[in-house]
Amino acid sequence: MGQGAAMSHTNEPGDVLAAIAMGGLTAGTLDIGAAVLISGRDPVFILQFIASGLLGKASFEGGAGSAAYGMILQWAMSLVIAAIFTAAALRAHRLRRHWIAAGLAYGLGIFLVMNYLVVPFSAVGRFPNFSPKTFALNLAAMGAFGLIVSAAARNRLGR
Repeated sequence: MGQGAAMSHTNEPGDVLAAIAMGGLTAGTLDIGAAVLISGRDPVFILQFIASGLLGKASFEGGAGSAAYGMILQWAMSLVIAAIFTAAALRAHRLRRHWIAAGLAYGLGIFLVMNYLVVPFSAVGRFPNFSPKTFALNLAAMGAFGLIVSAAARNRLGR
């Protein structure tokens, strides 16, 4: 099968769902690892921090249960983020043709929305306090998140 044939997709519901699942679950899971590396905290703390967006400070006393809840929330948010990009990529083919630029731009958008809208209005209720280093690392992590989502959309939906 030639390259042109491999890129012809019909955008069946299965392709769309696969793009969302592949992009969202992969990016969301790797994002936890990035948060662990950037913060120097253990994965349980990171997941409890995510859960604290809804549970508040009680999340840090919830043990494995609140960590599991944090993972579910992380995946749910990641799937929504991937679904938004995938829906846009279905309509705007240039997002798939220029997937690297689109993914990096989307990652920047994710960074801004999560840090300056979602977290401040969550039960955590605070704006981020980045050092220049952690700002750059978090921005790079969200750029990678956007690239993963964009690559999954391009892979499953074609150019």
